[in-house]
This record gives sequence, C-alpha cells and structure tokens, in this order.
Amino acid sequence: MKVRKKPVFFMLLFTGIILFLVLLMQPFTILKFRDYIAVLFPKGTIALEQLHLLLILQALMLLVIIPVYILTFIFSWKYRADNPHGKYDPDLVDNRLAEYIWWGVPTIMTLIACVLTWVKTSQLDPFKPIETNKKEMTIQVVALQWKWLFIYPEEKIATVNFVQFPKETPIRFEITADAPMNSFWIPYLGGQIYAMPNMRTELHLVANEVGDFRGSSANLSGEGFALMNFITRASSEEDYLHWIESAKNSTKSLNLEKYNKLAIPSSDNPVEVYQLEDKNLFAQIMMKYKPQKE
Repeated sequence: MKVRKKPVFFMLLFTGIILFLVLLMQPFTILKFRDYIAVLFPKGTIALEQLHLLLILQALMLLVIIPVYILTFIFSWKYRADNPHGKYDPDLVDNRLAEYIWWGVPTIMTLIACVLTWVKTSQLDPFKPIETNKKEMTIQVVALQWKWLFIYPEEKIATVNFVQFPKETPIRFEITADAPMNSFWIPYLGGQIYAMPNMRTELHLVANEVGDFRGSSANLSGEGFALMNFITRASSEEDYLHWIESAKNSTKSLNLEKYNKLAIPSSDNPVEVYQLEDKNLFAQIMMKYKPQKE
C-alpha cells in the first residue's frame, strides 16, 4: 500500500502555528507569574539597569534567531521535492556573500554584546557608591547557618532575617560570613554578591518604591539553604524612623557573647530585633578568622 505524502505546505503551516502559540504563551506566562519573576519587574535602580542590559542582549540575539527561523521556513518551501523551480546549487556552499553573512553577522553581534556587557559591568560595579541627593546608609550583613544577621552600627540595633531602610536612600551593605561561603541577594533591587569568612564584600543598592521584597541565599550552603530567606522592607522616611525607635526599645540585646549563641546553626528562624551593645561587633566577627600572631 502506497503511503500518501503530506503536502509540505500543511506541515509548515502546522509547525508555524505551534511556534506562534509557544511564543504567545511567553508574555502571558510572564504577566501571570510577574510576582515571582523579580528580575523582570525590578524595584530598584541597579536592578532596572540590569534589566535594560538583559533586554538589549536579548534583542541582539533575536536579530540572529528570527531570520534563521524565517529562512528555515522559506528554504523548506522553496527547496521541497515537488518544486521544479527550487533548483539545488551544490556550489552555494562556497558562496562568499553567504559566508560573510552567516559568520560576519553573529561575530558583529557578539562583539557588540561584549562591549555593552563590559561597559555595564563597570557602571554597575557593586563596590561603586550610588550617586543621589540623599545621604548613604551603611548596613552590615553577616551570613550565618542558616540565617542572616543585619547590623545597624549608627543606630545601634541589629536584626535577624529582616532589614528595613527608606526608599530612594542609597544603601551600602558590608557583607561577610561566619559560616560556609554564601551569597547575598535581593532580586528586586539588584544582583547577588558573595559572603565569605574573613573577607568583606560590598553591595550598593537603592529601592525606588515602598514594599516588602524577598531576600535570599543564592549559594547552596547545606540542609537549611531553602529556608535561608529574609524580608527586605523599603518604607517611607517617617515609617523607617518609627521602626528605628521601636527597635531601640527592644528587650533583647546583642553583644559578642550572645552573638556566639546566635551563630549556632539553626534554620527557619523568626524575625528578631536587638539593641546592639557592641558597635564593633561586625569587626570582631571579621577578626574571628584572622591568623593569630605567635
């Protein structure tokens, strides 16, 4: 029994419809789950600049990918078996114009992407302060197992798994670890940066609007990794000052002795607020792993 061949037109049409539906699903999926895709809906200046770079690089890639898809359909239709006008030219493989196009265009796009990435990487250096008309705030961060400690040296308070600051105020995070290497990340506000014992890294961020944003560990660090999250709250200046006042009246206090008990590994820790008895606690944590002179 002779098998009937399906016309190429209907095969291409069916493939095109499937491809169109897949592409159509992407924007609807993004809108549906926008609350879970922080990178695409930034709330801070740094994260917004990172999104711009991501979109520019994606547009450059599409300039290559879209013509490839279109030409795939065109070639499939033109050079189908039953098309007498679709003559195959074996010498086309050595066509210089074609070689220049399929090697030259991707090379140029890659060079443009490299230059853009290099420029943006320099502009968004995490150690580079953010220039605004507001005074910069310093918050010290210690990655523990499996919780985050935030120290406000100027306000003399400390918190566990919670950090608050005013919107539109540049924040200078000083970051270290008293546990295995970790990574500090607030996706709505910017990229991650590593936290390592005996080392201090910095990350400058700013929130453009009021809200609670999820902070997390971006580096596998053991059994409590999945629950190593914290709340990042950007508030108005007035709400921030009220919170500072209430934090200073906390019944709990934190010094080096109590810190050592806090540093004992534990997971899924609730939010806690302390009065800071030792303003140099962060420095003492850093010195904990310094080689001792004999």
